[in-house]
Amino acid sequence: MSDQPMVREDIPSPPNPLGMDGIEFVEYATHRPQALGQVLEAMGFCPVARHRSREVTLYRQGGMNLVVNASPDDSRVVAARDSQPVLSAVAFRVQDAQRAHAHCLDLGAWDVPSHARGMELHIPAIQGPGGSRFYWVDRWRDFSIFDIDFVPIPGVDTHPPAIAGMDYFGLVQYVGLDRASDWQAWYGHLLGFTPLPDDERFGILPKGRVLRSPCHRFFWQLIEPETWGDAITPSSEYLQRIGLGTHDVSGAVQALQARGVRFVEAAGLRQGETGAHGALTRGELGGVAFELVRRPEWSVS
Repeated sequence: MSDQPMVREDIPSPPNPLGMDGIEFVEYATHRPQALGQVLEAMGFCPVARHRSREVTLYRQGGMNLVVNASPDDSRVVAARDSQPVLSAVAFRVQDAQRAHAHCLDLGAWDVPSHARGMELHIPAIQGPGGSRFYWVDRWRDFSIFDIDFVPIPGVDTHPPAIAGMDYFGLVQYVGLDRASDWQAWYGHLLGFTPLPDDERFGILPKGRVLRSPCHRFFWQLIEPETWGDAITPSSEYLQRIGLGTHDVSGAVQALQARGVRFVEAAGLRQGETGAHGALTRGELGGVAFELVRRPEWSVS
């Protein structure tokens, strides 16, 4: 027998075609920025900066950036459903924003024309579900997009700490009946997402199909309706809520309850209000809700 060490087969990791490296920001569009701001502040997000030329405010906690867009000339604000806030954009961190954008267009994604004004950054984007946008950002380390297009609010801590170490765990998207496979193929083909096995679940809501990002930093959950409803339209397929990851769900729930956040108690939740796996906040302003998820020890944070 050879005394050389045994070499096992080299199994490559799933590809990351866009060089994705997490979420840079999530955006809400709303007609009611002050009311939404109160909900976000209860969740631990603090207003830290305002856009130079638009009615847009940056909220932050820990490593999470959350943008509130109330610009009256933005079509997503105009189209906000019944005046309730809607998740209107997600910005992904990538190694090269222009290359990522071109890659998606080559594969059939629909471009979003830039409306950047003088001295503002052009951030490339494609169309997402329900009229939302997916942006590509390659400036997030020492010098970010917020250092250019936003002005800090005087006297505030621009890097407030996260409650219970919370960070972006992922997003939940509602899709039409029997449409989860179509969307799974879309995310896999364009962005390199891969499905998790059905027995590998996170959080307290047992439904839906979970996809893992190619950078393994966040997840995407696709949820179909229970029964046939109206015809599938852009308004029936949309980004529904944000998932926040933490290693201490109970600690996060207690801290948020002390800030006035209310949580759902329902039989359909797998572990109840403050279970080990997660918790779900009650919808505010017509449906703004957050899901707390216990982050696995092996996951990248």
